[in-house]
Amino acid sequence: QVQLVESGGGLVQAGGSLRLSCAPSVAMFNFDVMGWYRQGPGKQRELVASTTNSRSANYADSVKGRFTISRDNAKNTMYLQMSSLKPEDTAVYYCHARPQWGGSNYWGQGTQVTVSS
Repeated sequence: QVQLVESGGGLVQAGGSLRLSCAPSVAMFNFDVMGWYRQGPGKQRELVASTTNSRSANYADSVKGRFTISRDNAKNTMYLQMSSLKPEDTAVYYCHARPQWGGSNYWGQGTQVTVSS
């Protein structure tokens, strides 16, 4: 059973920064795409950022220039560096991984990020 373990959420004031981490229970090269999604209160889950094995990255327009996604293969961990946080960034953030062998995608348990104004 593949697990994605997230950490790094918390409460921060507007304008502050947080870094989320996602550590899969198997080597990251098993996933061709990894990313972060979020679900705010009363909203649908949305893609925040994603990255591929070739290190290309894709961002939602709402976070471009403020968030950076990265993968550290040596630590087998994916990160989401969030800066200039806004109250509208408040959400539960989920790690996502798409396996190269096909089948179901994997999700983390979610980590709460709350940005106060």
